[in-house]
Amino acid sequence: MRHLIRRSLLVVSAFSPALAACSDNSDNTIVPTIESATFAPVLGVDLGASTKAPSGLYYRDMTVGTGTTVANGQQLSMRYTGWLADGTQFDSNVNGSPYGFRLGVGAVIEGWDLGIIGMKVGGRRQLIIPSALGYGPGGRGQIPPNAILVFIVDVLSAQ
Repeated sequence: MRHLIRRSLLVVSAFSPALAACSDNSDNTIVPTIESATFAPVLGVDLGASTKAPSGLYYRDMTVGTGTTVANGQQLSMRYTGWLADGTQFDSNVNGSPYGFRLGVGAVIEGWDLGIIGMKVGGRRQLIIPSALGYGPGGRGQIPPNAILVFIVDVLSAQ
């Protein structure tokens, strides 16, 4: 399922039951916000302990790496697992080969390009990605339209 990370296939998260706190887009579809979403406890999402980026993405370093700081243009090797907000796992490469891609060139969903930059090799980060930085209103495969995605990502190497 590694193909889900590619930009053409990636973005995930579940609709929040708290629809009153959701935003509307131009076609009157309700789009859940991260702040209004209910996350499965197993995901360990703690927005208060996370940093909110200007893009709306939240991230939290679980382990700060000791290696090189990741920058746009680098070829990365990663381990990851992705879930919908309800705790449904939709993708992982933890037991497979590392996933490689070039950061900042649109090879992955925008939430990854924005959320991984600045990590250090050896680091682990939780990314909470709004729909607009994932798969948006189209969804993809088992990722429903307008889903919020939660990832745990590990940077194995950067060159």
